[in-house]
Amino acid sequence: MSANETKKTTAERSLELHEQLRGKIEVVARAHAKTADDLSVLYTPGVAEPCLAIQKDYQKSWELTRRNNLVAVITDGTAVLGLGDIGPAAGMPVMEGKCLLFKEFADVDAFPICIDTHDVDEAVRTIYLISKSFGGINLEDIAAPRCFEIERRLKEICDIPIFHDDQHGTAVVTSAALLNAIKLTGKKMGELKIVISGAGAAGIAIGTLLIHMGFGNVICCDRQGALWRGRDGMNSAKEAFAQISNRDNEQGSLADVMVGADAFVGVSAPGLVTREMVASMNDGIVFAQANPTPEIMPEEALAAGAKIVATGRSDYPNQVNNVLVFPGIFKGALASRAPQITEEMEIKAAYAIANYIPEDELRPDYIIPSALDKNVANVVAHAVASCV
Repeated sequence: MSANETKKTTAERSLELHEQLRGKIEVVARAHAKTADDLSVLYTPGVAEPCLAIQKDYQKSWELTRRNNLVAVITDGTAVLGLGDIGPAAGMPVMEGKCLLFKEFADVDAFPICIDTHDVDEAVRTIYLISKSFGGINLEDIAAPRCFEIERRLKEICDIPIFHDDQHGTAVVTSAALLNAIKLTGKKMGELKIVISGAGAAGIAIGTLLIHMGFGNVICCDRQGALWRGRDGMNSAKEAFAQISNRDNEQGSLADVMVGADAFVGVSAPGLVTREMVASMNDGIVFAQANPTPEIMPEEALAAGAKIVATGRSDYPNQVNNVLVFPGIFKGALASRAPQITEEMEIKAAYAIANYIPEDELRPDYIIPSALDKNVANVVAHAVASCV
């Protein structure tokens, strides 16, 4: 990298690179038409034979087409990387990036599809109608609570895995990091008080998985404070989560419920957590995962007494990154031809990621594998496939 390039910001360099590439992915042929015979076999008239084979036996579509290794990455552009509702066209660079990661980390082919609708019925119908072209659907950057309904309904009508990565990928990687954090701190599974900041897609999915894995008491907070049974002004997703969380029905602000907490998980907004809030915790584990600016900067959290700190950033230790999850999840699901991605698969994936680091190598600044470790996808894929 030249001296001039090093002076440029990441944003500037990214824009320049996108202008040069004009797209981060492309379609590459797996066979080549060089002769008349090639045309006959790859296209007409020979291609009629695999078509008729699939017509007679639908399952042959997995054996005779690339569907067996092809994922659709689908967004409506309403919740893009913390940018909010920027629209489907503006979300395309992120979807291309996601497809690139599928290929780079798991050799899974992926194609970006950006749909121009905010209507749940229209989104579900559109995705269902194209689902026979793919082996799996990765929903991406769709705002809550609409994302919950879209995923639920697609799971009911599609015969391929449906996975909203903002929910479940985030939940799996966060759970994996927390499993290792409690090993280091001596805290006990089932006895933790965990506070989550952010009650959108990621926050509710994280909380649900932590509860089902048996971590302990989970309290989720939105802008109005803790979710509790009987609180006014909650949408259906928050009301449902309140029924399974917050054992003592604690009320109050984020600061109020963080008192005595063993762990904090932030998937919300910058600067919401102060030193005083961290100091009020019980030898706290702090996962401040808002990007690009976390709820509290790592050095601030450590100075306030946090024992272990993680973020979503690559320039600090313990980066909690979904790339450790979704490539392997889909690789395993496609290889085993799983009709859906289950919570059992998610839990096994979380343990596989956590156990990837030998216990004698765990450190406060090393509780999660590097996001660039491409072997993690194979470990996750094996764990997922073992469930089928």
